[in-house]
Amino acid sequence: MCEKEENCQHGSALRIEGLHGELRQEFVLPPPATSSRRRRLWELGQHALCPVIGVCMPMPALRRLADKVMGGQVQADDYELHCGVISESRQRGKVAEALQKELDRRYTLSLQATAKLKSSEALAQWWQEAQNGSRELAGSFWAVLTHARCDDALEHKVLGQVHMLQHQIGVGARVDQGRFEALLQENSVLSRELAQAQQRHAKQAAAQARQQETQEAMLMRSRAELISCRSVLAQTLEQLQALQAEIEQPALRQARERRQQQMAQRLETLEPALQAAQREARQQALRADAAEAALQLLREQVPAAEEAAGPQARPDPMLQQRAVLCVGGRPASVPIYQRVIEQTGGRFLHHDGGEEDNPARLDATLAAADLVICQTGCVSHNAYWRVKDHCKRTGKQCVFVETPSMSALKKALTEVCAIHGKAVADSD
Repeated sequence: MCEKEENCQHGSALRIEGLHGELRQEFVLPPPATSSRRRRLWELGQHALCPVIGVCMPMPALRRLADKVMGGQVQADDYELHCGVISESRQRGKVAEALQKELDRRYTLSLQATAKLKSSEALAQWWQEAQNGSRELAGSFWAVLTHARCDDALEHKVLGQVHMLQHQIGVGARVDQGRFEALLQENSVLSRELAQAQQRHAKQAAAQARQQETQEAMLMRSRAELISCRSVLAQTLEQLQALQAEIEQPALRQARERRQQQMAQRLETLEPALQAAQREARQQALRADAAEAALQLLREQVPAAEEAAGPQARPDPMLQQRAVLCVGGRPASVPIYQRVIEQTGGRFLHHDGGEEDNPARLDATLAAADLVICQTGCVSHNAYWRVKDHCKRTGKQCVFVETPSMSALKKALTEVCAIHGKAVADSD
């Protein structure tokens, strides 16, 4: 089938002929717009229908509209559906009218904005601003093409720019997809490494705990033996004192001397055992101290592993030169907290929540802070209520973190910055 256009007195005649030249259907197209009435979808040129439908109607929305108009579920794939809607939009019908209504509803704001434009030059300027990113592309595209002042030159320019933009978007999407897949792979590798590190730490911590329990049991046995030896010595001293009371009696003196000799021999026998027990107790204490130091070292390595796997905090204008007070936290994690806060631009303050620092210093530190992060799992009951009362009384922003960790601290900072950004946007 071929199409021919012939000039008429009041417009153009569109003749649709069959393959053998017979006249199948004839339409009279309206003349070029001279009023403020917008052009309808079926009044656009055939070359404009494909980009209009492809850019302005997302495929899921187009499929829902087709299902609604056809009264059932359309079985065609995306490309077939796209081509079918284009074919139906060439003339006024149920599909074209429904699509016209949906596009007008979606882009009402853009249509209202262009309704005030009275010349092709103003419309072209408005489109150029949309190209620069200040307006939504799809709504601007629909509003310009259907505007009464969109002449052939502007229509050709707009269609050409959208055509090239579709190419650029396709290339950019492929590049972004490649980067996204690379990031997913990197994240998977880091997640596996972190999980392996956590498993190793859990196994080492369990082994250290078992070893410490064994050493503590040995230490308890050594202490029990030492107490027993001391009890024997005390009884021996009592017996010696009783013998000294009988020293005036010769017979008793002889018996006492024999008992003294026996006791001296027994003391000579017990003294090496006592010294050995004391040496064993000292060795057990040294091994227990070494085990405690190794366990503490493992505890310090976990925050470092979490820090290596997570992204670094970025500077935030809201925290620039502001004093951020962290109340509580493990001593080994304090340098990590300081680094996270200083990376965001804040000034780091710390108080351990009453465990080691002077509790009276907490009020002065709270007064010097602009933002307070209280790690409730690592502070005393008194420090918790003092922090809460101070922030409520002064209106100072305070975030309570239940689990002390670097990730929890980053999440708290992100929430504070998001709340601050929303408040600034609302005030604007």
